Amino acid sequence: MRKPKPQPNVPSASQADAQAQLDSFLAKYDPPVAAFGRRAVTKMRKLVPGAIEMVYDNYNWLVIGFSPTERPSEAIFSIVMPPGRVTLCFLQGAGLPDPTKRLQGSGNTVRNIRLYNASEPDARILDQPDVRDLINLALNRAKVPMPGKGRRKLVIRAISARQRPRRPGAGKN
Repeated sequence: MRKPKPQPNVPSASQADAQAQLDSFLAKYDPPVAAFGRRAVTKMRKLVPGAIEMVYDNYNWLVIGFSPTERPSEAIFSIVMPPGRVTLCFLQGAGLPDPTKRLQGSGNTVRNIRLYNASEPDARILDQPDVRDLINLALNRAKVPMPGKGRRKLVIRAISARQRPRRPGAGKN
């Protein structure tokens, strides 16, 4: 069995420390976007209670992946937060049947649903039956099944030293 590679720039942390770090990453966003992002993470935690949550505070945006293991290639979902938006990515979503045409994207692997755009009101998309059906279908078709039970784990995988502003218009003269 291969030993996982150590991750650079990633401090070891307890779950409480990891949650505090995630909260600090979300605090970089405009308050309504941060609040919606928190609600989306909370809902995903309920939908995939045994998931390993892998957090990447990258140069462009914040990414919170939900995986059955600590292998990023096995992740099933991620919440991606560019400035002013919250998106749910189906990381194995290209082959999912989508009768209501909710999924966006044309890549070979990933599809997404825009959950929140700062210029639009909170639509509560994660509560809609057709979106829940897509989430359940993605879980059932995943390469590696998500554990139905178990303790969730939050892992800070990467923190970029340089980052674009998280708020629209920030950093412009």
